[in-house]
Amino acid sequence: MSNEAQKSTNLLYGVDDRPGLPIAILLAFQNIITSFGGIVAVPLILGQALGFPVEEVAFLVSATVFVSGITTWIQAKGIGPIGAKAPCVMGTDITFVAPALTVGVNMGLGLPGIMGASIMGASIEMILSRFLKPLMKFFPPVVTGTVVTLIGTSLIPVSIDWMAGGAGSKDYGNPLNIIVALTVLTVIIFLNRYGKGMLGSASVLIGIVLGYIISTPLGLIDYQAIADAQWFSLPTIFKYGVTFDFGAFISFAPAYLVATIGTVGVLLAVSGVIDKPLSEKQIADGVLCDGFGSFIAGFFGAGPNTSFSQNVGLIPLTRVASRYVVTISGVILVLLGIFPKFSTLIAIMPNPVLGGAGIVMFGIVAASGIKALGEIKLDNRNLLIIAVSLGLGLGITVKPELLSKLPKLAQMIFSSGISTGTIVALALNVLLKEEKDDEITAESV
Repeated sequence: MSNEAQKSTNLLYGVDDRPGLPIAILLAFQNIITSFGGIVAVPLILGQALGFPVEEVAFLVSATVFVSGITTWIQAKGIGPIGAKAPCVMGTDITFVAPALTVGVNMGLGLPGIMGASIMGASIEMILSRFLKPLMKFFPPVVTGTVVTLIGTSLIPVSIDWMAGGAGSKDYGNPLNIIVALTVLTVIIFLNRYGKGMLGSASVLIGIVLGYIISTPLGLIDYQAIADAQWFSLPTIFKYGVTFDFGAFISFAPAYLVATIGTVGVLLAVSGVIDKPLSEKQIADGVLCDGFGSFIAGFFGAGPNTSFSQNVGLIPLTRVASRYVVTISGVILVLLGIFPKFSTLIAIMPNPVLGGAGIVMFGIVAASGIKALGEIKLDNRNLLIIAVSLGLGLGITVKPELLSKLPKLAQMIFSSGISTGTIVALALNVLLKEEKDDEITAESV
């Protein structure tokens, strides 16, 4: 990496840099640990909702981790037009839980119907990716800055729930949970600020490992799950069969539209914190990778893939933007999908440990968005776009029950604060005309 690039971005490893293999593996685990909870959440929810026994839920988790690894490798490495060649971890997003439950439970099609809908619906995202480049003009800095800010701020309540012990847990808010989370947070802050070399780059991983060590004598970790897990489990194509149903496809279509918007937002967030901003073509190729990953996921029994926002905050925090590191993350995820005992070790991570890391990571994503917004002209039009988009986006994040009486389609489209705020920002950017005489300065606000 050139001295000029290092100076301008303050990165230790740029996008195209290749750290030594031992260091790269360590940094790769850091990306995995921060994203793993989100990757395994969807198969756990679906397995419970479909009434699967433990061994079948374990298969779903392994398949999801396996496909996440393949898609992560492709997104970072790039295979022809597939993949943004960006340091972005992939996984099954919570957006697809609602349509999956609709198809699997309400429509009675079970897992075969969910897999069929995933395969068919993937075509939506793959087709949209080929028309995305001319649509990028609708993502000016006021929209992208707002979206990045929303990505960070909408995830902060999640990290607060983790700090407290996990939403719905019996010991939610237990002071012990908060102490563990704050300990992890403090270690990450001081190592990142004052640590030299790997101590700074691996600050999140070190903080989480320390959290594991502290949590063990406190009884916050149940290692029995590791003993119960299989040593080896090879993903099987169409293990439970597949059913192609047009109604199921229609149920998944809105979720794929939301996933497309979300992926654009995540890739724009990545673009803002690396030394080589992504081109419009790279973002389009990144969306294509989403669609391709979702397509192959349906064959292996995993849910649709999309770009994860969890590891975006790692880049400015650890100053590591190497996509080589993320390709190794993909390889490790594939191996974790084959060897369930090792993936279970990560899956049993105490929520407070992840919460301590999440606060600083998600906060940095939000701060990056705020920084981007601070560089635009804060005229009346832009202020309205920012205010209304953030207001509705954060409102849905903290009060999702607002949508409970709306039609299912509307609930699906506006299911997250990120999708709501992004759609509102895109709409207002088109509807509100720019007026040069309407400009006001940030100082006057």
